[in-house]
Amino acid sequence: MVSALAQLPSDFLTALASLREGRCRPELRLSELPAPARLAPFSVALEAEVAPAPAPGLHVVGSHQPLHLPPASAVTGEPELATGRFILLHDPAGSTIWDGTFRIVTYIRAQLEAELGNDQMLGSVAWTWLVDALENHDAGYREAGGTATRILSESFGTLSERADSIDIELRASWTPDGPDVQAHLEAWSDMVCTFAGLPPLPEGVSALPRLRRN
Repeated sequence: MVSALAQLPSDFLTALASLREGRCRPELRLSELPAPARLAPFSVALEAEVAPAPAPGLHVVGSHQPLHLPPASAVTGEPELATGRFILLHDPAGSTIWDGTFRIVTYIRAQLEAELGNDQMLGSVAWTWLVDALENHDAGYREAGGTATRILSESFGTLSERADSIDIELRASWTPDGPDVQAHLEAWSDMVCTFAGLPPLPEGVSALPRLRRN
């Protein structure tokens, strides 16, 4: 009987192994999600949540720490500061749209105070975080694109005393230079922490003022 792993392309196995080597900040809790089946013949998906209370050391996605972890909110009992998804797609036949055989698709969301979300530069700052994180981790890429969205939440009726808030969302995708995507996962995990307002930030990157924690 042929194992499931033996049926996977060698490049995809290399990519999976590189993800297992990823080292992320301790505030970040990673868990595996069901991967989308229609976007590519092979894929893997991870979800991240940033908890207010960090654990000591670095989180290693590998054999020494199970990939399947409870969400941060379940660990700390507090709402998460930021959430994100990291999806790695692989098509051995290649894609002219991707300009390669791999594509990384990501999503990050964090909540801000309402007055802070009115900054017209907010979307540009979010995109700068992505570009700088990839460059700081020497994660070679091409064909990057994305959108930054601000979502206003207003409360009414029995919830009218709740303060208005604005969420910032970044949806982005890019083509890695090869199957070794460890640096890409680490860059993305830093972005999630940056969205949550956790210092330090890479040199030259602006921080969002005071994130909402209530």
